[in-house]
Amino acid sequence: MKITDWDDAYANAAHIPGAERFLSEWPVRTETLRAKVAPVILHYGEGARQVIDLYRPESAVQGLTIIVHGGYWMRFSPDEFGFLAEGPLAHGQAVAMVRYTLAPEVRIAEITAEVAAAVAVAAREVPGPIRLTGHSAGGHLVTRMVCADVLPEELARRIVHVVSVSGVHDLRPLLRTQMNATLRLDPAEALAESPALLIPREGIRVTCAVGGQERPEFIRQNDLLANVWQGLGADMGALHLPGVHHFDVIDALADPDGVLTRCLLDQSRA
Repeated sequence: MKITDWDDAYANAAHIPGAERFLSEWPVRTETLRAKVAPVILHYGEGARQVIDLYRPESAVQGLTIIVHGGYWMRFSPDEFGFLAEGPLAHGQAVAMVRYTLAPEVRIAEITAEVAAAVAVAAREVPGPIRLTGHSAGGHLVTRMVCADVLPEELARRIVHVVSVSGVHDLRPLLRTQMNATLRLDPAEALAESPALLIPREGIRVTCAVGGQERPEFIRQNDLLANVWQGLGADMGALHLPGVHHFDVIDALADPDGVLTRCLLDQSRA
């Protein structure tokens, strides 16, 4: 079906009954976690938002999970999405929640560079294998981390799995949306920052996960990367989670026994 309303195609809240309830619950859930496990604050730059909330498990650290929040690169922070750390924490993962500068203060290419710097700082703090996951814009950013030439080779070799949840992997459609007045994408940056148009690191393992009740464009974007990167040598998986939409799909990561937590930690195969 031809898309004639690109803003509607990428609108989530308008198509989720009671959407505001989810948005208001996220910071409450994060505060509940912080009351139990206080994060350590790490700085990866001098900017006000260039910080990481690092949660450490009570048990011995088994590795590092890095989580990048969504919000179309222009909203939210770990203050809302911090509750997602609970799933990996329960399995001995140290969890780094990345905060980054938002558009329009910076462009998406600059956000990519900030997240790469954050990954490097978190990796120096916690030894062992690294797993990356992110939601929506965060899904885009974690897949950018495993495009060729983004991270140093020694650091990239530590990454064992990337899980992009409801990620936007081809930015060109966003050029047609009103939100681009904030994002300030131009055709050249849309090409340069779209993982689906770039080369993944050889043999990298990536799972693209999306809710079965999400907007058709998010399902298409999910399967696009899985298809293209499989043909470029990546170890790809595609996961459609039935009965969930763009806002509750992430509950499967916050849950220690959730399908996304198990997938991220290699306890189940996509």
